[in-house]
Amino acid sequence: MSPFTVVLTIGVYFALLLIVGRLASRNADNATFFTGGRRMPWFLVGVAMIGASISGVTFISVPGMVAAKGYSYLQMVLGFIVGYVVIATFLVPVFYKRNLVSIYGYLSQRFGPGAYRSGAWLFFVSKLTGASVRFFVVCAVLQFLVFSPLGIPFEINVFLTIALIWLYTASAGVKALIWTDLIKSLCLILSVILCIAYIALNCGITIADIPAVVTSHPTSRMWHFDDPMAGSYFWKQFIAGVFMAIATNGLDQDMMQRNLACRDSVASRKNMIFSGVMQFFVIALFLVLGTLLLVFVEKSGLELPEKSDELFGLVATHSSMPPVIGILFVVGLVSAAYSAAGSALTSLTTSFTIDILDAGNQSGDDPRRLARTRLKVHGLMSLLMAAVIIVFYHLSTDDAISAVYTVASYTYGPILGLFLYGLFTRFSIADRFVPLVCLAAPFISWAVQWGLERLFGYQTGFELLLINAFVTVCGLHLLPIRKSTVYVEESV
Repeated sequence: MSPFTVVLTIGVYFALLLIVGRLASRNADNATFFTGGRRMPWFLVGVAMIGASISGVTFISVPGMVAAKGYSYLQMVLGFIVGYVVIATFLVPVFYKRNLVSIYGYLSQRFGPGAYRSGAWLFFVSKLTGASVRFFVVCAVLQFLVFSPLGIPFEINVFLTIALIWLYTASAGVKALIWTDLIKSLCLILSVILCIAYIALNCGITIADIPAVVTSHPTSRMWHFDDPMAGSYFWKQFIAGVFMAIATNGLDQDMMQRNLACRDSVASRKNMIFSGVMQFFVIALFLVLGTLLLVFVEKSGLELPEKSDELFGLVATHSSMPPVIGILFVVGLVSAAYSAAGSALTSLTTSFTIDILDAGNQSGDDPRRLARTRLKVHGLMSLLMAAVIIVFYHLSTDDAISAVYTVASYTYGPILGLFLYGLFTRFSIADRFVPLVCLAAPFISWAVQWGLERLFGYQTGFELLLINAFVTVCGLHLLPIRKSTVYVEESV
């Protein structure tokens, strides 16, 4: 596949995003940027949320993971559905009742400014590092396919891409994101379905025979109830999925910002449950694609790549494949990755402006001044993301990337603990000590993780999030009870 074809494909896709962003920015104001004006239909948001939950890393990694883990990932995705129901039942009504622009405003109302700032900064660190790493992986793939053959440095690749993302999100914000996420969802699903069809036909498999071929392949095993110590054990995966969905969707400004764009809490609940159920089927499509990629490799006599993430790209750009497969691969990759980066920029801008700079929280704030502040912050977030991606490119090792994901899991733990304590207790704690608890919890969790491995040989996985949240809840419960109840309201 030539670099020119890839560039042309990316150019057409970006032109579509810019047109949609321009249309969405008509009569846009601060409310449009932060909440979409709370006028977005729930079904449109629900379809858009399907694509919003799929990153470029998912697009590359999920098909490749089939070789080693089969379809066990669907056990966690079932947990996601339950997690979305919990979000719709408990969190969405609270956020709408309090008319929140940033969901971390709940922590201010429930506890006070210390908890509020803690949640905002934890989200900022998590989203900036996590989104940058995800986007770095995709930029690295495109650097190999396009920019290096053209002699273009990686830095130009990153700044050019971030600049284009800034263009279609700077004015309309969440409204533009929802419409572009809708396009992303349709492009993503269509590209995967067409890739499945083309690869099957290339392997001599008819469309009608695909279900039989997939179910008879050894990689199609989904259920794992036999070994409780294994990482693929059903209840480990399922329970982890429930809490991962709550932490990374319900307590993440990036994801909840879209849900708060619906007209009311009832519409938002419908959107949450619909998108959660549909996500199961979309992930299943990626796994079916993974099985067919392996069938192609087996029939072609190719060697499996050392890194499973390279499997999709290896087959999509193989000489025996029609050029359309490569184009579909690029379209899916770009739609997954670039929309996710735009989403991260918008949520970082919202949280930093509202939560950290405290702009727009007072009724007398000048809307024009708020708009200027928002645009400056949006530009600053773009530069920060570009800088983090470039640093990863020059220092990237498996250890460095793993460390960033570990940091993200640590920072979501205190956020989960704060919301759990706020929603399910009535205590009014000494808020000034909350930041200390949020700082101490990850260190204590690390010590627990180290001790379990050193003493018992137990490898801590996704349950680290729960340990971190539990430590946070225990720390909050040990704080002095505050006599003043100025911040206490009914939780649910």
